[in-house]
Amino acid sequence: MPTYIQLVNFREEGTENIEEGPERLDEAKEVMRSFGGEMDLFYLTMGRYDAVVVSEFPDDESIAQATLTYLQEGTVETETLRAFAEDEYRDLVETASG
Repeated sequence: MPTYIQLVNFREEGTENIEEGPERLDEAKEVMRSFGGEMDLFYLTMGRYDAVVVSEFPDDESIAQATLTYLQEGTVETETLRAFAEDEYRDLVETASG
């Protein structure tokens, strides 16, 4: 399945109720599963982003639907990146080089 990286920032409501964060994380995992995805890794981070999530989904549409679902809560905002593993990268370069 394709891999995605989401860069997450907590919105004001998310930080005001940070004690509910672990429960919201569990809810986000359930939303992902309901769209055929799986959260592989979660990291609380320091710097520009508050958290990083690595997940797998069947396709772009599935992660878009899951993301739109949990963004409705209003506690986080995300930037989603499609990630290619090293072997996928090598195949892409080989194909592009003809």
